[in-house]
Amino acid sequence: MNRRRRRAKTDRMDATKLDTMLIRYHSGDRKVWHVVRVPSVEAEDGRQPHRELGRFKRERTRHINRIKGLLAGQGIQIGIGKEFARDLDKVRLWDGSALGPGLRARLVREFERMELLRQQVRELEWEQREALRHSTRPEMAKVRNLVRLKGIGITSAWLYTMELFAWREIRNRRELGALAGLTPTPRQSGDESRELGISKAGNAHVRAIAIELAWAWLRHQPDSKLALWYQERFAHGGSRVRRIGIVAVARRLLIDLWRYPETGVIPEGAVLRTRVV
Repeated sequence: MNRRRRRAKTDRMDATKLDTMLIRYHSGDRKVWHVVRVPSVEAEDGRQPHRELGRFKRERTRHINRIKGLLAGQGIQIGIGKEFARDLDKVRLWDGSALGPGLRARLVREFERMELLRQQVRELEWEQREALRHSTRPEMAKVRNLVRLKGIGITSAWLYTMELFAWREIRNRRELGALAGLTPTPRQSGDESRELGISKAGNAHVRAIAIELAWAWLRHQPDSKLALWYQERFAHGGSRVRRIGIVAVARRLLIDLWRYPETGVIPEGAVLRTRVV
């Protein structure tokens, strides 16, 4: 409607509109709105470890990049190992002088924060492995099933389960694709018809790992039906075609991984690990 057109709006009118929509929904009109699946307290708590782990890894990468950038500004390139602080004493600038005390102190502090994050990442990963070995919670069984597939790691299996499979009550593949933001967005008007790409309206954590996992699947499961389908249709095209193809693989793989813990049907042609953890 016209943005400049004035329209009455009151709480009473809003409540009446909601009542009308509620009556339509219970009368069978399921498209009038979508029911939001609210996670339980336990399900919400289960999403904290992998989200915190992802944040720690991003922060660790930022510290590494900051250290490399500060060194590159002085024309220096060295490894960032355990003896990084001691290696800084041996570093010399272009004129043979040592690093300035202010810059050296800043680099050491960045390195110490990075090491703290590394330790926290190791602790969280150890906790995940222990839960995978010993926990009796039902969602852990789904994580174990996913990890059995070659190319699926604990991080991706944990994220898929805790963000989607454990509590979402997904009914069909279209709903699953929409939750991950991997659905197409066609635009058609008259003779004009084109695709605007994927919607990106779903869970950003799932969508990011889905693309990464799709590339890993092609590498570790080259003889699977999905990998062969990608090789036949997209592998010989340009970079844009391959990117389109990998999104299609990510969506199909997400659907297969959702069905596997629910029905026990292994993705066609996939290989299982002999040892999980």
